[in-house]
Amino acid sequence: MRADSSSTPRKRQTEVAAWKEIVAQYQKPAISRALWQMVNTLGLYAALWYLMYCSFRVSWWLTVPLAILAGAVLVRVFIIFHDCGHGSFFKWRRANNFLGFITGVLTFTPYYHWRGEHALHHATAGDLDQRGTGDLWTLTVQEYLEQPVTLFASLKSLTLRLWDEQRRKLVGYRCLRDFRRQQNRAAQP
Repeated sequence: MRADSSSTPRKRQTEVAAWKEIVAQYQKPAISRALWQMVNTLGLYAALWYLMYCSFRVSWWLTVPLAILAGAVLVRVFIIFHDCGHGSFFKWRRANNFLGFITGVLTFTPYYHWRGEHALHHATAGDLDQRGTGDLWTLTVQEYLEQPVTLFASLKSLTLRLWDEQRRKLVGYRCLRDFRRQQNRAAQP
């Protein structure tokens, strides 16, 4: 759906109506889809934890890729958590609350507290007079211009300190690596 200057308001209304008809089937919870997503996500996450447990006995080099994959699956667990918080995963509030609580435990996010805060976020998102809950720190141009210079100087200083710390670690690592290589070469006949 592209808005260009040649489209009339009536044509745009027709396009919007067509899109609404297309997405209408996805606006209602479907128990079969919800159960399948629950099984394939939580089942995969549990299987990855078991494989990580078993692989750690062999080598942590096997465990690291599994942990990365488990982290990606945990994002999907949070998506289910989020949908339960909106009451859109199941048709029933109790089922949403139960699964939301379980996925909240897995994602280390308290479900009932988060659900309330997130609802407040949706109620006030984009309202510059009610910023704060669940929002990113965003300034209007006027607010930016009114900020004291010390705020931005301290942010710049913090950034430079963090960068310098990482640079020193990297240099120290390289020096240690080179020193060990020299020792290994000297020890070889």
